[in-house]
Amino acid sequence: MLLDSLIDKAAQKSSNTVAVAAAEDLEVIEAVIAALDQRLTNFILFGDKDKINSMLELKKHQNFSDHSLKVIHADSNAAAAELAVETVFNKQANVLMKGNIPTNIFLKAVLNKEYGLRTGNILSHNAVFEVPGFKRLMIITDAAMNIAPDLEQKAQIINNAVTLAKSIGIDLPKVAPIAAVEVVNPAMEATLDAAALTVMNKRGQIAGCVVDGPLGLDNAISTLAAEHKGIQSEVAGNADILLVPTIEVGNALYKSLIYFANAKVGAIISGAKAPIVLTSRADSAESKLYSLALALCCASTK
Repeated sequence: MLLDSLIDKAAQKSSNTVAVAAAEDLEVIEAVIAALDQRLTNFILFGDKDKINSMLELKKHQNFSDHSLKVIHADSNAAAAELAVETVFNKQANVLMKGNIPTNIFLKAVLNKEYGLRTGNILSHNAVFEVPGFKRLMIITDAAMNIAPDLEQKAQIINNAVTLAKSIGIDLPKVAPIAAVEVVNPAMEATLDAAALTVMNKRGQIAGCVVDGPLGLDNAISTLAAEHKGIQSEVAGNADILLVPTIEVGNALYKSLIYFANAKVGAIISGAKAPIVLTSRADSAESKLYSLALALCCASTK
């Protein structure tokens, strides 16, 4: 399975609409146009209407219908975020996307008690990677939202990742809680949490997946490394989901795969009332398109 297959999968869905907050960004517009050209979804773009329309014209894209693309003016980033979130809250759209807007302003609207997208679950970042040399997609969580999650939060993060994995066709995802070593060490909290998560999974407290850890990164993804260390596990060497212990580990792994391994990625925020595309300004238009496709696949399974 490759990320392009997610685009094909998303194209088979229908009646999806994406609300974009502060859409006046060229790479966001490129991703929107690519999605429209492939008939993935409809869009409602919020932001500076003149700038958005100028960018659409710059990209020579004028062959869209009023049904597939609407542009609604907002006087500020905060107003654009509020309008986009309210649109999803009112079920006029079922995916939310961040445009050219600071993350804190965007998330303030998402978490608004009156019209926001809270569910009571933790919000977590899921990145789906296509890594050269690997024949399967790899999900890494959490590289952008939760700084140092505790045991209960890690269980919820796994649940969010498992829901995403199932939406893209991984029926029984294998989850590896990552640590520096493969044995429980009382001085290393990551190993204690990994062992507890493994037991929680065996007792049905974390369902719909197979969890086994602690595992090092090498023996989580390489059967050769796992065999070399004598690790016998259904997850070792075959992990679909890598649960990192802290945001620093996840962030470094995320960026290492992109810049050192030339990996492709799509990422969303899970745990809200609707999937949230929260890309970085440094992300390419291709990455934004993959993230959109991922969100659409998740939205269609809700």
